[in-house]
Amino acid sequence: MKRMLSGIKPTGQLHLGNYIGALRHFVEYQDEYEMYAFIANLHCITVPQDPEELHKNLRDCVALYLACGLDPSKATIFLQTDVRAHAQLGYICCCHTYMGELNRMTQFKDKQSKGEKNLSGGLYTYPALMAADILLYDADYVPVGEDQKQHVELTRDIAERMNNRYGDLFVVPEPLIAKVGARIMSLSDPTKKMSKSDETNKGCIYLLDPLKTARKKVMSAVTDSYAKVHFDPETQPGISNLMQILSSLSDNRPLGDIEAEFEGKGYGDFKRAVADAVCTKLEEIQTRYNEIIESGLVEKTLQEGAAKASILADAKLAKVQKAIGMEIIR
Repeated sequence: MKRMLSGIKPTGQLHLGNYIGALRHFVEYQDEYEMYAFIANLHCITVPQDPEELHKNLRDCVALYLACGLDPSKATIFLQTDVRAHAQLGYICCCHTYMGELNRMTQFKDKQSKGEKNLSGGLYTYPALMAADILLYDADYVPVGEDQKQHVELTRDIAERMNNRYGDLFVVPEPLIAKVGARIMSLSDPTKKMSKSDETNKGCIYLLDPLKTARKKVMSAVTDSYAKVHFDPETQPGISNLMQILSSLSDNRPLGDIEAEFEGKGYGDFKRAVADAVCTKLEEIQTRYNEIIESGLVEKTLQEGAAKASILADAKLAKVQKAIGMEIIR
């Protein structure tokens, strides 16, 4: 069975874009692949965090992983810092990454171009840590959105560079990008990705939003003046985004079917259908979340996941350090 690995960086609450772009695919993949799913808490601290808020977000993230359908008996679910090899291999990968490569990473470039001050060294070098996250487990596939594909390409470059230099150390991973719903956009500005950093709080639907709040956000979503439900991200980005949401929450219903259903109907009818689908899914997730959060399942899942993940990660780290010539007593 091929192995897959992915993680989520919960610097805030998980939102509908996280679910559609990542979590629902994790659930599908756990039956097809040997699935490793981790919560990337080292990546969280590349920017300042409130400790209490971060702790809650991490716990909620695990509970939502489970509430969305990840099964600890099928998938290995763990916290990044519970497997210490991540940080150590991250430094080794950083030493095999060129500054020119890090300078080209879009997330750092974007923040720098906006004039943001006091950017951390961790933010600059985190793509090398992300490479280590993947390479520790010899992952064959990494499910990512379009905006993260660049990081998997860097991971491939690092793996090939170290394999050429030291021998056969790593499996070279492939990015796996969903065709529908891979990049859900903001409801208030469909030219931008749905994000927890949305200043207005109108464009992002959180998985733990009250249903009335979620419905209001959908009904207030930006559309256009064409008065036609048609998939065209260039000329109708708002409607196209809502169509992707509805398709993703309806078992990947063909976009053509959605267009046909709402032909001749107003945007109000269409938005109500999207809102119904969103609220049905949120209610299902939130009911399960409330059962999980007080059950002790979060802690049990993380303990068992870390123990299983550490076996692979520690063995890989030892192999790498021996190949590089860093070991003496092993």
